Amino acid sequence: MSIDNDKPLAERMRPRNLTDYFGQTHLIGKGSVLRTLIEQERVPSMILWGPPGVGKTTLAEIIANTVKCRFYTLSAIHSGVKDVRQIIDEIKSGSQDIFSSGGRPILFIDEIHRFSKSQQDSLLGAVERGIVTLIGATTENPSFEVIRPLLSRCQVYTLKSLENKDVMALLHHAIETDKVLRRKKIVIREEEAILHLAGGDARRALNILDLVVSGEARDEIELTNELVRSRVQENPIAFDKGGEMHYDIASAFIKSIRGSDPDAALYWLARLIEGGEEPSFIARRLVISAAEDIGLANPNALLMANACAQALERLGWPEGRIPLAEATVYLACSEKSNSAYLAIDSALEYVRRTGNLSVPLHLRNAPTQLMSDLGYGSGYRYAHDHPGHFVWQQYKPDGMEQQHFWYADESSSAEKRMKERMDALWSAETKL
Repeated sequence: MSIDNDKPLAERMRPRNLTDYFGQTHLIGKGSVLRTLIEQERVPSMILWGPPGVGKTTLAEIIANTVKCRFYTLSAIHSGVKDVRQIIDEIKSGSQDIFSSGGRPILFIDEIHRFSKSQQDSLLGAVERGIVTLIGATTENPSFEVIRPLLSRCQVYTLKSLENKDVMALLHHAIETDKVLRRKKIVIREEEAILHLAGGDARRALNILDLVVSGEARDEIELTNELVRSRVQENPIAFDKGGEMHYDIASAFIKSIRGSDPDAALYWLARLIEGGEEPSFIARRLVISAAEDIGLANPNALLMANACAQALERLGWPEGRIPLAEATVYLACSEKSNSAYLAIDSALEYVRRTGNLSVPLHLRNAPTQLMSDLGYGSGYRYAHDHPGHFVWQQYKPDGMEQQHFWYADESSSAEKRMKERMDALWSAETKL
């Protein structure tokens, strides 16, 4: 068997051009902005943001192949400032060949979110002066993980998990075109299991197909849900190379907290830790959970989660596992409410639908005499001048008097008390 045939299916099926690239039509479909830039060989520095297995590295390689430029690659896990500077110096020393080689060289940095501030700073000069086109790949929100000066010099393109139709198209393409798979007659009879296990991850889908087919001695193979599940269960980590279950485990962690199961939450926390997950990633998820899932039912949960994140920075690792566990148990055992989460989404939807409604005159700021003469601020009643620090007056734009966004979750004792207080304050009697 040739060396190519020994490669994993996902590597054998790695596309070399945009035509063979599956998914991400919003970015590289015909007529899209990024595809147009690539075809015109006007590639900007960019950050490719998306979950594992959606084609970030492959897209970077395709871009380099299409514009026919030199392609340098670094992994943020194994590289540092020295490696970055070495590549930039190499590019500078061969700068006279830039145009003859098809254009500005591309430096691809995988998992750029793992670069420290100083490491990211080392890229700034070369990107700003146009010495290199930077393409960074990240599974983390670049707004939090990429320094602002570097982010401002890059376009951010969001890659999505593949849709089911794209995953199936990819699998059928592999069956029809891969030299190894074509030796057997493979028919996909049922799709549900492989789609569920792949979770929109192209690499995982191909690894599952490879795993199932390689485990069958027969020349005719029918892929059924039962066959796929049995093979994956027998080889639970065979298609989880490099920790690709990252998002599944993080999801289970948060859902266990939301479901008030501290033992399950601790188990998934331990899985994240043992899997080498960044502690800061876990801490951010706890802050999000405290705000989204616990919210007003226990406002102390957000304080606890923030304190955990701060303690993690001070303690470092491995001691940082202790505040992570403490916050995890506290959040899992807290009362739950998503009323604030639902309320802000409802308010945002209303604003998008109704546009810029006018601020009532009595609520407007009046920094000049002219504005005061025009009635700005006139009639405003200062709440602290009234009993109970409350006075009835209109705070919403005209026509919105009966519009509500926040609805208390009365199964939460804290929110029930809030609602009772609000009902009392805004009762018909207080209006008089």
